Amino acid sequence: MIRLLRLCCLLAPLALPLVARAEGETAQAARAAMAAIEEATGMLDRAENAPDRVEALTETTRAFEEGLAAMREGLRQVSAREAALSADLAARDDEIARLLGTLEAMGGTQTPVVFLHPSGAVGTARSAMIVADVSRALDQRAAHLRAQLNEARVLRQLQESAATTLAEGLRGVQEARTELSQAIAERTDLPRKFSEDPIKTALLIASTETLGAFASGLTDIAEDEREIDLPSVSERKGSLPLPVQGRLLRRAGEADAAGIARQGVVLATRPRALVTSPTAATIRYRGPLLDLGNVIILEPESGILFVFAGLDVVYGASGDILPAGAPIGLMGGADPDLGAVLSVAGTQEGSGNGRSETIYMEVRQDNSPQDPAAWFRGIEE
Repeated sequence: MIRLLRLCCLLAPLALPLVARAEGETAQAARAAMAAIEEATGMLDRAENAPDRVEALTETTRAFEEGLAAMREGLRQVSAREAALSADLAARDDEIARLLGTLEAMGGTQTPVVFLHPSGAVGTARSAMIVADVSRALDQRAAHLRAQLNEARVLRQLQESAATTLAEGLRGVQEARTELSQAIAERTDLPRKFSEDPIKTALLIASTETLGAFASGLTDIAEDEREIDLPSVSERKGSLPLPVQGRLLRRAGEADAAGIARQGVVLATRPRALVTSPTAATIRYRGPLLDLGNVIILEPESGILFVFAGLDVVYGASGDILPAGAPIGLMGGADPDLGAVLSVAGTQEGSGNGRSETIYMEVRQDNSPQDPAAWFRGIEE
């Protein structure tokens, strides 16, 4: 490393242009993620006075989640690039030492006598041309090494500065979730399609053993139901957004580790991820159900049900009519601390690191299960 520092000193005039070139796509992606978190922080401040705080806080929470996800990926790329540069430089330590020695020998010569050729002027001229070519090659090689050193330095500084932004982002998303939960609890302006009869609901839960049986009896627990026209969801089949940021863990009909095959899909999500309604819909049921944990069942139009199970917190009440994108709950688990996030950032994200929670999604049309992959975009990605 001392040798590398001495080489940097020899090539100091090249430093500024090479620093500018060192900040390539990897660094730019990480900086963009940092900017996204900073923008989400500003959104949180503005949400305090927004006319619709629930909508503003939902957007803010999503912005924090997307910014943190981008930051994890950006730091993973930065860590991988910095490690590759360090390994490359370490593997060429002997080459760098020889380059350093040659440059010092040539740079320390006070007179060109050392390059005189014993055969006379012609030989001297030829040797001078060879030395000039070698010198240019050495300069190019030194410039390349200098660029690698500067890139490694920039990436290391970026990792250190990202820790502060990550800490702010983690605090921000936690604050946004807390304020969102409070705003939803205080909300009184949602229209209602029906009122739920709690006794009939309890009896239905106690008397059913399958999701299909429960879904078929949902209309029996409603009182004072009125007709509400919502935008048709059938026309947007295949283009609906996922309710939560996640990756496909199990397809419809695919058995789990216990050999149980369900008719919906399972997505892996990060802890405390926000779950939103993919379309305007009525809440038909929310609460614990069978062995599915907390469940929320949405009815976007008559005869179609979206079932989301495995949430830790569910928002709203049966009969509420939700706009598209409205928050319907939070996943379980706990936000990782800063050290854990930085540790995950340095590993391969493709294996699902950090996605410790799972959500089960099922679509039922006329009480027959449908493959959610045919309804929602991005499931197969």
